Amino acid sequence: MRTSAIERNTMETRIALTLNLDGTGASDIKTGCGFLDHMLTLFARHGDFDLTVKCQGDTEVDYHHTVEDIGIALGQAFENCLGDKRGISRYGQFLLPMDETLVLCAVDLSGRAYLGWAVDLPAQKVGDFDTELGKEFWLGFLRHCPASLHFRELSGENTHHILEAVFKGAGRALKQAVALDEKHRDEIPSTKGLL
Repeated sequence: MRTSAIERNTMETRIALTLNLDGTGASDIKTGCGFLDHMLTLFARHGDFDLTVKCQGDTEVDYHHTVEDIGIALGQAFENCLGDKRGISRYGQFLLPMDETLVLCAVDLSGRAYLGWAVDLPAQKVGDFDTELGKEFWLGFLRHCPASLHFRELSGENTHHILEAVFKGAGRALKQAVALDEKHRDEIPSTKGLL
């Protein structure tokens, strides 16, 4: 079972998160930020990941610490689930259309952290969510699950649609990357012998 349970408690946030990479897309998300709840629900569903997140954060300040720390916790959970990465496909990519929006997401679970963020967000807010926090979430994720993760917006006008395409696309691309490769199930997917 590729599962993980993370507890992350700081002066700013208290997070309990569980992840099953081989799930059905079931989720129970309560972050204190409605837009982030929506994005993580979509991420889990499109990745077929079972995900629970409970967070109590300093949302009276803003959502920054909540978003970043949940990204960190999710990255830790992925890294725990993957172990030495033996048998995984390693790479994934998905081109996600959503109405006028088209976003490419590509990932290499390489063990080296890099975020390619070519995403133009026309609005600074979606509801009460600061849209720049979309990038902060994935930076937090990569600090604890080092990978090359690229987002490239090919078209888009509606900021909600653009961020939704980012999270759905990430779910789909990561689903491919973490999938077990039956032909190479006992191998590390690298000529170096480790990732």
